[in-house]
Amino acid sequence: MSFDVAVIGAGPGGYVCAFRAAQLGLKVALVEKRATLGGTCLNVGCIPSKALLASSEHFAFNRHHAAAHGIKLDGLAIDVPVMLKKKEDIVAKMTGGLTALAKARKVTVITGTASFVSPTEVQVVGDAAPSPRSLTAKHFVIATGSAPVELPFLKFDGKTVVSSDHAIAFTEVPGRLVVVGGGAIGLELGSVWARLGADVTVVEFLPQIAGTADADVVRAFTRILQKQGLKIEVNAKVTGLKSAPGGAGAPSPRSILTAERDGKPLEFEADKVLVSVGRRPFTDGLGLEKAGVELTDKKRIKVDGHLRTSAKNIWAIGDVVDGPMLAHKAEEDGAAVAEWIAGKAGHINWDLMPAIIYTDPEIATVGLGEDAAKAKGIAVNVGKFNFAANARAHANDSADGFVKIIADAKSDKILGAQILGKNAGELISEVVTHMEYGGSAEDLGRTIHAHPTMSEAVKEAGLAVSKSAIHAL
Repeated sequence: MSFDVAVIGAGPGGYVCAFRAAQLGLKVALVEKRATLGGTCLNVGCIPSKALLASSEHFAFNRHHAAAHGIKLDGLAIDVPVMLKKKEDIVAKMTGGLTALAKARKVTVITGTASFVSPTEVQVVGDAAPSPRSLTAKHFVIATGSAPVELPFLKFDGKTVVSSDHAIAFTEVPGRLVVVGGGAIGLELGSVWARLGADVTVVEFLPQIAGTADADVVRAFTRILQKQGLKIEVNAKVTGLKSAPGGAGAPSPRSILTAERDGKPLEFEADKVLVSVGRRPFTDGLGLEKAGVELTDKKRIKVDGHLRTSAKNIWAIGDVVDGPMLAHKAEEDGAAVAEWIAGKAGHINWDLMPAIIYTDPEIATVGLGEDAAKAKGIAVNVGKFNFAANARAHANDSADGFVKIIADAKSDKILGAQILGKNAGELISEVVTHMEYGGSAEDLGRTIHAHPTMSEAVKEAGLAVSKSAIHAL
């Protein structure tokens, strides 16, 4: 079989690349080892975790807030198998939709694992066709994504020590869940099971959770999570897992996660230990050396500014190349590569890649934060507006958090934004749009926003850069 473009991996980057290439008139193959399209994101990552977040938010609202709205509930309970089925139904619907789109766009989907035998040929082996099939193409796009990082002293066993793949499929609420890593995945899944009744402790090696968000955002965020019942342990280096004898009423051995802080030992009892310390590029078994594709020191595929590898007819996108491991980043990479292959002017602005932690409230960031700008010696003006001054936020039980706009002190050009609040991931998009066109904080503040909406807080934060906020001093 011969194609213009063969895309290896059908996650958000891969399928978008394939679909866009087909739109541009190219003959396209899409090779995927799973039986369904969508990759990690749709099958065991972004989408199933958001389904669980939504279900658990409904439960938390009914448990903690419904009475204040005059809603009386008796016998509130969680049915985990039904919740998991809801998640699985959503995944099935979305993967089925991708299959239909591939068929409609005449993309040839090949199920199996691909490995290069030369820069212009791969062999594909799959359950349906155990004998290798040869596939040649003028261009290949590597979009094989990433896999969870496994700690050498905390190997995944799927029972006690688990990855995010396991944590979206617990058949019952764990009594004690210890989350190793205070990034997006750990905080999101920790929140899911905490809302449903688990005793959750987040153990983070760094001085703060939530990655590179500004310190004031993280302080407020940490307080909110603690009010929700999560225990947050920072500056804690995990050292291992041990067993201890069961106590009265608990004859079986207990699992204890060991850690240390400032040389002092820490111990956390756990029924489950979710290790979420990051992801690694997944290039296992691709035979890159046979294709002449080079790796960086960090084991990511080396590419130029147009995502072309050291083999000129092979491209790489998404998690296997440098940059944030985000589904929407992979999508943008994929669309641009398809356009470059077709001789079009593809475009990506990697500096304006929003990042979101989908807890409640959410954290959404884009561009430079205040702390990062100051560390680089960039003079900035900052506008901040609290949701506590927004009427719609109060009506939505969402008055926690704030919007923060960071603008260049001389030009007023928006350099970045950070939002802590309900649906922050939706609110950040308009800031990204203003930044894409080089907009200023004044442009943002003078943009009309409907009332009453939570997005008015974004407008007010834009005005606050010049100390012109209307609804705050």
